[in-house]
Amino acid sequence: MEVGEGLHAVRLIGANAFLVAEDELTLVDAGHRGSIRILRRYLESIGRDVRDITRIVCTHGHPDHIGGVHEIARASGARVLMHPADMERLRIRFREVFSGRPMPGAIIAYLTQAPESADPLADGDELPVLGGLRVIHTPGHTPGSICLYSPTRRLVIVGDILQRMRGVVTLPNYVFTDDMSAARRSIARLADLDIDTILFSHYPALREGARDALRRLCA
Repeated sequence: MEVGEGLHAVRLIGANAFLVAEDELTLVDAGHRGSIRILRRYLESIGRDVRDITRIVCTHGHPDHIGGVHEIARASGARVLMHPADMERLRIRFREVFSGRPMPGAIIAYLTQAPESADPLADGDELPVLGGLRVIHTPGHTPGSICLYSPTRRLVIVGDILQRMRGVVTLPNYVFTDDMSAARRSIARLADLDIDTILFSHYPALREGARDALRRLCA
């Protein structure tokens, strides 16, 4: 569904993706493997085609966000963009998973197929969509988690660095988060942004009072 002018939330397998529909298409996250069928149907409903996608931005390297990257990138020829810290994490070797106390994040990374290649995204980079969509590195849920901030729209796409439980904005899931202390610091950065709207990967959008909600969470 359209969540703003030229900005669509598309429910793929396992997670919401966000589609920026301008002259070219930018897809933020790609769901689990097999999501391309759902994406094709949605694109057809708005008069577009998968070949219009020129970039796929990954908020982090969990399989419900990047599992569909391979098939969508092959079908579209789109560039894949991801923070290097998560690309590095996805190269983890078996013996590293179980060195010391096993961490859920390491196990997930070992079991996740990385994109064949990805261009790096760094904190402060700006994508030329929505009047400038700024990359904010928000480590914690994973080492390379990013959020995407639109100052002109006063919104932020947060991946899984935040949840919304029973309508209340909360910390990320403890089971699947690598470093909750780092996540708290990342959320504090988000609380400084001028925003009204938070777009979540697994929950309904928060359309007003976003900044106040983040500040309460950080208090």
